[in-house]
Amino acid sequence: MALSSGLLLASAASGAAYTLAPGPAFLALLGIGASRGRREGAWFLLGLFAGDVLWASLSLVAILGARSFGTLAFDLLGLVCGVYLSWLGYKAVTARASPDGSLDDAPKRPALRGLAFGVSNPKAYPVAIAMFTALLAGQAGTLGWGAFPPLLGAACLGFIGADVLLLGLVGAGPVRRFYRRHAIAVTRVSGVIFLGFGLHAMVTSGTSLYPR
Repeated sequence: MALSSGLLLASAASGAAYTLAPGPAFLALLGIGASRGRREGAWFLLGLFAGDVLWASLSLVAILGARSFGTLAFDLLGLVCGVYLSWLGYKAVTARASPDGSLDDAPKRPALRGLAFGVSNPKAYPVAIAMFTALLAGQAGTLGWGAFPPLLGAACLGFIGADVLLLGLVGAGPVRRFYRRHAIAVTRVSGVIFLGFGLHAMVTSGTSLYPR
């Protein structure tokens, strides 16, 4: 079954909206890009992109193969993600500035940090599954596995377009100056948000797992 251009465009737009939705990864990118520049921010986004593709793929698999797959694996993964994000939140809340004013928890390998955020992002599966469910509403039962590559490819184009926009934002002069002036405050506030997301992910997954 050939996919319409409108469906592919909607998939790309959904991918962009998913990337631009505020969350822990956006706050992490803000800190890395504002303190170290666009190059390090680009490495972070590269790692994050891998996580975006993973979750979009799993969401499409879950929708296209809804009759064959359950939610147990996703619930377990959500629990692990919540624990990991809570740990990152604790580190951010307790971050201290070094003598030169920089943060002592700045990642040495932003690509690996981006990959960790992309894979463990607690908003990823719920948002991605909602995005594709809305996109394919009323059509999932008629679509076969052949729809998987074009839908995923279109979503990836949306991810990339949004990443370019974010990279331009975090590398802007006013953003970098603001972050340098208030780095510790921004990091600690971000840590509180991370803790909130982490606890929410653990509670949501735990509630789903408890009946089992």
